[in-house]
Amino acid sequence: MIDALVSSLSLIFSESHFLYLLFGVAFGIVIGVLPALGGIAGFSILIPFIYGMDKISALAMLIGMTAVIPTADTLSSVLMGIPGGSSSQATVVDGFPLAKKGQAARALSASYIASLVGGIFGALVLTAIVIIAKPLILFFGSAELFMLGILGISMVGVLSGSSLAKGILACGAGILLSTMGTAPATGELRSTLGSHYLYDGIKIAIMGLAAFAIPEICDLLRSNAAIAQKESGIGKGWLRGVIDVWQHRWLVFRSSVIGVIIGILPGLGGSASNWISYGHAVQTAKDKSKFGKGDIRGVIGPEAANNANEGGGLIPTLLFGIPGSGSMAVFLGGLTLLGIQPGPNMVGKDLYLTYVCVWSLAIANIVATGAMFFISKPISKLASIPFGLMAPFMIMIIYFAAFQTTFTNSDLYTLIVLGGFCTLLKYFKWPRPAFIVGFVISDTIERYFYQTLQFNGWGFLHKPGVIILGIIILISIYFGNKKSPDLQIKKNIKQLKMTSIFNFQYIFVALIYFYFLFIVIDSASLTYLGGVWPLAISTCMFAYMSYIIFFQKKVLADLVDTDFKTKKESIDLFRSFLWLVLPIILSALFGFLISMIIIFYAILISKTKASSLKINLITIGCLGVLLGLSYSMGLSLPRGLLQSLIKLPWPFG
Repeated sequence: MIDALVSSLSLIFSESHFLYLLFGVAFGIVIGVLPALGGIAGFSILIPFIYGMDKISALAMLIGMTAVIPTADTLSSVLMGIPGGSSSQATVVDGFPLAKKGQAARALSASYIASLVGGIFGALVLTAIVIIAKPLILFFGSAELFMLGILGISMVGVLSGSSLAKGILACGAGILLSTMGTAPATGELRSTLGSHYLYDGIKIAIMGLAAFAIPEICDLLRSNAAIAQKESGIGKGWLRGVIDVWQHRWLVFRSSVIGVIIGILPGLGGSASNWISYGHAVQTAKDKSKFGKGDIRGVIGPEAANNANEGGGLIPTLLFGIPGSGSMAVFLGGLTLLGIQPGPNMVGKDLYLTYVCVWSLAIANIVATGAMFFISKPISKLASIPFGLMAPFMIMIIYFAAFQTTFTNSDLYTLIVLGGFCTLLKYFKWPRPAFIVGFVISDTIERYFYQTLQFNGWGFLHKPGVIILGIIILISIYFGNKKSPDLQIKKNIKQLKMTSIFNFQYIFVALIYFYFLFIVIDSASLTYLGGVWPLAISTCMFAYMSYIIFFQKKVLADLVDTDFKTKKESIDLFRSFLWLVLPIILSALFGFLISMIIIFYAILISKTKASSLKINLITIGCLGVLLGLSYSMGLSLPRGLLQSLIKLPWPFG
């Protein structure tokens, strides 16, 4: 075993293998920095090039790429409030507020070191576990995986902020949105409203952009200020971030363990480990008041789990041929192209290949950390640029990223509808983390719930692993809600006489209420296995909300609390949101590229005092990046009505 470990290291540094590893790292950084692309897109681009490649070089390149994406996607999450990928959504919650305070360098530094530690930890676990992995993985059947998902949901209490009621209802709404589409057990269509687009449900990439990017862009467009509210400290605080990681080293360790465990369990993925580790960071903190406002622990925990998750995800992929995530599924296809057969051989005659992956994972994390420190300082200065100059580019990148989901205009329509809803969640003080946790984990819970009922019936509740996890869930709920301020609502019933904004909030609450009722009715028409999960959740949410509306007036007053101070703020928010709606309308009429040209000139002229030359240079440069990305990825930009009527030359056609 030791001989295989040492010989694998020497293989990586021989010939050109190390150069391929560096190329994979560089490519992974690019993929990570660009919002919402992620490992699946990276693998999809690289795999066609591995035909005929040496196995060592190809593995080093692929592992090098996937190892660094969770590190690199922190940049856009912290600096712009745009999740770099589904596995960095939780980082936005506290990373972006830190950037607004002028502490972007601190947040980035802490995230890189935490990611490095998590990545190395994942590689060490992969090294040690190759012998004992089989019994560990087989211990978790569908019933235990279902309970593990419930454990993730149980953390909603610590993600609910000042209102447990809002957290529970937001989580319920997220769970039910995730059930849209085809029922995994029966193939029945649920809540699709006759839309073919919704047959496959709502994609996590779009939900992540809608939950975090759209609301933050609305806020910044409304203020038209720089992302960082303090000019000082943008390029400083790098050492402080390192010290933060050392001070919270046990949080880093625990989050790394969470990341590895979630990675090992097939189907959970990086987004689940990201949110579960964030919930754990909040849950174990004595002072929870700063979370969501710029607490460094909210960055350290998720980032350590992200990178540790990659090492964990390789365990079932290499040893059993069971992909731990979507990106690992594509990686599995790459192994097939290389003639590598995942399974017992990976701890037998091909053990050296397993350790090539281990060393590639560790080295890639070290190289990526150094590279990110080098490039982040100049990039972090973006946070001090007036947002009017950055807004068109960010809108372009967000919509381009959303379009990668199904390559139809429906991606953009879904993004803006969900973005509008999540913007209201933000400004009416409904916890978006609780909402997105419900959405992310629901699919996993439902799938294993069906399997559990089919294989074990309700007798699964007597299984030892289920009982142990059930006790852990009860402990999690107890400590998570022990200090919940929900019942200490300072509002009183007199607030129910508020006007204007309050009335609109009543409409917002009513929409959620009737959405729960709609799911109850829709699910009741399905077969038992097809409808039991959404029916159970929607019935509980509808009953809970009915109880609040009719019997708990003080809690109802809290549900309609708002962040708005004046009527003007609500009007400004609506105008800002229109800037995000306009590109989609223009894209439907004139195509994506022409719509972006119009939006660039409109925003730059109305929101900045830039000269005509500067406006032209920014527009041409950014659109050149857009065309370069679409060309390199072999994509056609969304077409509009104009293109269907008139044959236009490239790039407008």
